[in-house]
Amino acid sequence: MAARVTLVTHYYPAHRGGVERVAGQLAERLAASDSAEFEWHASDCDAAPAAVRGIKTVPARSWNGIERLLGFPYPLWSTGALRRLAQACRSAEVVHLHDCLYFANVVAYLAARRAGRPVIVTQHIGHVPYRNPLLRVLLAMANGILGRWILGGADRVVFESATVQDYFTRFVRFRAPPLLIANGVDTDHFAPAAAAGRRAERPVLLFLGRFVEKKGLSVLHELARRLPDTQWLLAGWGPLDPSSWRLPNVRVVPSPGAAQLASLYREADLFVLPSVGEGVPLSLQEAMACGTPALVGEETAAGIPGAEQVLLRERVGDAAAVERWSARIRALLGSGELQALRPRVAAFAREHWSWQRCVGRYAELIAASAAPSARR
Repeated sequence: MAARVTLVTHYYPAHRGGVERVAGQLAERLAASDSAEFEWHASDCDAAPAAVRGIKTVPARSWNGIERLLGFPYPLWSTGALRRLAQACRSAEVVHLHDCLYFANVVAYLAARRAGRPVIVTQHIGHVPYRNPLLRVLLAMANGILGRWILGGADRVVFESATVQDYFTRFVRFRAPPLLIANGVDTDHFAPAAAAGRRAERPVLLFLGRFVEKKGLSVLHELARRLPDTQWLLAGWGPLDPSSWRLPNVRVVPSPGAAQLASLYREADLFVLPSVGEGVPLSLQEAMACGTPALVGEETAAGIPGAEQVLLRERVGDAAAVERWSARIRALLGSGELQALRPRVAAFAREHWSWQRCVGRYAELIAASAAPSARR
């Protein structure tokens, strides 16, 4: 019998972030396999997904001004929405939270604990080294207080990145050993194109994600300026608009739809992601599933065990980063390495990022947590 799960994310997938997209795909697959039925609470600043069997959406009235003003995704829910959420957590068999710092997730955790309901937390994000010292300190404090409390008190904790797991393991005492479960990728949809489908006059370099500081927009700006003989595709959304750079070799694709993503990945010779302080972005997984080699920061690469031979990496976050990254990209484009990597990159994605394996592990986790013996 399917377990009744209250699912909590900060946004619905229409917001286009990797966390909410992963949460939605995971819930759909678990519901389709009759492993769980979900009541999904998330902010109403985006449309809820279309109704599917086994998933009931409950949009929460919210204010998303913090993201609009500062680029930091932290929606605040109304009192009524939080009351509905607390009631749903009290009546669920399992409460599943994606990340631990959002205020609604804190409320859900408290309600579940008081009602003796088991809590599973999937933690996607670790420490983000913001340039703003106040933001750095606030995030470190929040992780040290809320992260230690919620991740340490949850029945089970899942990490999708080894880097994020290593960060929290330094100071969190878990009730049970944490699990490392890689996000799945739809490798039927995100798959390599025929060689004839990739023709461009200049090398194409792609970034896809939010236009915010932690994604390395300042590094991308300098790379595009220093590499004028390359074509840059910057696909995404956010407060740091690359259109303002006014560079002739930069094309901005604002808020790409789901149907556009695979073609953007396939068009690129190299996926470039000089980000800091995140786990394993879904965009990186999707790009690699399409056979597109990726150049990422060392911290991001460390979160993917076994990818040393297929994932290109460079240090990021210091004054010399732009010089290193531009030299590395020139060297890659001047050799045949990227083309030779494409089949190996796609094969790695197919082997390691199976939705079937991911869903199976979560189904076992939910079933074990929902068992009467697991209830507090």
